[in-house]
Amino acid sequence: MTSRSDPSAMRWLIGTEMARIRKQAGLTLQEVADRLAQDGGAKMSRPKIGNMETGRFQQFPDDIVRILRVCDASQHDIDRIVHLASQQDAKQWWAPWSNIVPDWNRTYTGLEGLARSAFMFEPMVIPGLLQTAAYGSAITSATGFVRPDQTERFVEFRRARAARLEAEDYLRLHTVIGLAALQLVVGTVEQRREQLWHLLAMGDRENVTIQVLRPEDGMHAAVEIGQFFVLEFESAMPIAFTELFDGAVYVQDLDSIETYRMVSENLKQVAQSPAASAETIRDLINEL
Repeated sequence: MTSRSDPSAMRWLIGTEMARIRKQAGLTLQEVADRLAQDGGAKMSRPKIGNMETGRFQQFPDDIVRILRVCDASQHDIDRIVHLASQQDAKQWWAPWSNIVPDWNRTYTGLEGLARSAFMFEPMVIPGLLQTAAYGSAITSATGFVRPDQTERFVEFRRARAARLEAEDYLRLHTVIGLAALQLVVGTVEQRREQLWHLLAMGDRENVTIQVLRPEDGMHAAVEIGQFFVLEFESAMPIAFTELFDGAVYVQDLDSIETYRMVSENLKQVAQSPAASAETIRDLINEL
């Protein structure tokens, strides 16, 4: 995967994969436990299997192989998930900021660090991965969700996340940003101007694609959805994610993921091209 390790996020990802394969096989947790009791190996209880699927406990390769085999998983899937399990023994890359990362956000932070690529739709705010330190500080202070004495640390954490875009094992990011997000009055004029120049610079990177979605571009498939992210991994199925007021929703069902992918493609078609988007951003800079 990547150099950004996170054992808890990896356990969550492995558990999601195991649960998906079990459900595709049409088996309940108890039926899996009953089959395991007949395969000659050590018994595994229904609660243990359930805890493995939720990622509460580390999943060991031998246990994974046994469970997936009774679920009639393909050898490709077995090898793929066992490979994920071999990467669990590491520290969380975001550990220095653990005291300021909300519990609901920790799984996403870990998954983002493990992802190969990401699609982000942000209609109302510039994505955190593309915010400058000054702009990020201004927007964090304005929301009031972070204690004033922790604002600097929170912005530092956000910038640490963003550093992945310029790392050797960089994240490929494709984002569609609403025009309202670019026009949002945050901080000083100079901070907003600096932020827009930063978007232009990041959009020049080979791994970052930025598109602007204007009202005049017309209807699109995300009108009733709002903000969402899709993370793609090297050895795991993709995950869709959207934030709530003080929590998050993860979408793991493959049919639902495909719907989010279709919406992503629609947004890419409706929004301005990357070149036209850059011109729109330059126009906004000139207006400041």
